[in-house]
Amino acid sequence: MPTRRGTHLRYAYPLALTALLLPLAACGSDEANNAPDQTPTKKPTPATETPRPGDQQVTISWKGKRRSYTVHAPPGFSRTESLPLIVAMHPYPGDGKAAAAISGLNTKADKENFLVAYPDGLNKGFNALICCGSEDDVGFIRTMTKRLTRTWNADPDRVYATGISNGADMAYKLAVELPHTFAAIAPVSGGYLGKDAEDTSYVPKTPVSVITFLGGADRYFAAMDQGIETWQRRLSCRAGRPGKLKKNIKKTSAACRDGSHVVVYRLPGMGHAWPDGAGGGMSDPTAGINATDVMWEFFKSHTRTAA
Repeated sequence: MPTRRGTHLRYAYPLALTALLLPLAACGSDEANNAPDQTPTKKPTPATETPRPGDQQVTISWKGKRRSYTVHAPPGFSRTESLPLIVAMHPYPGDGKAAAAISGLNTKADKENFLVAYPDGLNKGFNALICCGSEDDVGFIRTMTKRLTRTWNADPDRVYATGISNGADMAYKLAVELPHTFAAIAPVSGGYLGKDAEDTSYVPKTPVSVITFLGGADRYFAAMDQGIETWQRRLSCRAGRPGKLKKNIKKTSAACRDGSHVVVYRLPGMGHAWPDGAGGGMSDPTAGINATDVMWEFFKSHTRTAA
């Protein structure tokens, strides 16, 4: 399996699904499924948390296993104010610390006054559209999000999801499988692909806007690009004229029939990375835009449509 800058084992995106999906997706999922399960199954530690500024790891019992996530709250946080929430998901293999390090979302949250939650996938991956594992991560993240709206007073109308690679694919899955939860998602170097996505009915049942960032030098670009085109076609999205930014970055914007919006940044010189991320091998400081800044502006302009 390929590595990128020695930091990330990327499961395969199929440039031809039938030729590549099974062998390469198995490379990621087999490692997750065959890894020793050291998670206790008896009397998991109950979740205990005290909403406050800074970082706090929370462990909950989910289907007999210990699942964890980290909450970051900005300085001056108080439950008297209902803040937006971003769920940020790591690549495979990785954890919430990796997602925080790559994205720089904690610094952005401190400046803009929002909450960030970093769920940890079991065996370092999420059961997303192609990879990795077989856990009910949709159910886990649903439970986590409900806890955050109840315990931390996160605003249920301003809940968003982002992630890179495996975490980006998970963002698409959450948008489809958790109706009335996310107002918008921001997948980075990820795609709407795999067996589920081949089903024409596998689309959000409530409006979920999308902003995504794709690297033209990413070996999976063609498949990811096809995926977002499929998403727009199924939701009857009408795109305006593409705009060109510096470094030949192409931006397209589309309005969809259900009221959602889709914005795609295609960055020709970027590989499998986070544009101008905060650090690490999956950050590309030369990409030409800062994905964290851009996605936050997009999120701010989208709230959940009333059920």
